[in-house]
Amino acid sequence: MKINALTRACTHISPRNFSIGTCVLLFLGATLPLAPSAFVQFQTIGVRPSLLKNVGLDQKLNHQIPLNLQFRDERGDAVTLGQYFDGKPVILALVYYQCPLLCTQVLDGLLNSVQHISLQMGKDYRILTVSIDPRDDPTDALEKHRLFTGEYGRDLTGEGWHFLTGQNLQIHELADAVGFRYAYDSQSGQYAHPSVIMVLTPSGKISQYFYGIVYPPRDLRLALVQASGEKIGNPVDAFLLLCCSYDVTTGRYGLIISRVIKVAAGLTVLGLALLIFYLRKDENYTLPGKRA
Repeated sequence: MKINALTRACTHISPRNFSIGTCVLLFLGATLPLAPSAFVQFQTIGVRPSLLKNVGLDQKLNHQIPLNLQFRDERGDAVTLGQYFDGKPVILALVYYQCPLLCTQVLDGLLNSVQHISLQMGKDYRILTVSIDPRDDPTDALEKHRLFTGEYGRDLTGEGWHFLTGQNLQIHELADAVGFRYAYDSQSGQYAHPSVIMVLTPSGKISQYFYGIVYPPRDLRLALVQASGEKIGNPVDAFLLLCCSYDVTTGRYGLIISRVIKVAAGLTVLGLALLIFYLRKDENYTLPGKRA
């Protein structure tokens, strides 16, 4: 993960609610002891446990998504998901277009990955980006479409990357089908949601999940090749990046991000201690036959 990219994502001001976002890294089941951070003072505010308890991802490999669901594409035309499943595998990304947090990083990571694979978007596979926010409209979708297809830098045979918007009912049905659990925070006007992309087979079955914001091109290409043959991958370890809010009234982050920073600080201290130990060991080392 690039620190400068993460910093941009965490300090972007949303045009919709003018709140500052932070990226919440959630280690599922982590129970590491926490060391104090020497750089930033954190407090257990800004992230409401009641909001996060239902946010996450349930892997549903081989599950069929409902291809009859209707959305609007970036041109405002009514479409069904089934229109995009015509013999090619599909990469699905659930984000929202006014997201001030990780959504752009998800799409940037996906773009970077597909730029480095030999498969041709539109010819060999498609990408569907679907907004989880019913407030997003085709104008928002078109802006994202122009940005990311323009940066792709290759000829998009068959218009390979589409950005869809829809209504709550259809969005929730699609999210439920892929195990994508998210929650709306009425206080900030933002969504808490996992950062993940999914590879689907040409018939619309879930073949593989990729967590986070960095998707190794080699792994993604292999997943697309396997999915093209209707093959289903194996479950992957759960390592979630969550988007969540930042408390602008206090200027402090919430509990989960503080734990991540503290764990990182603890590992840094441990690494320095090991380095000092080995340096001192080298200083005290005496060659055989030499007097100390």
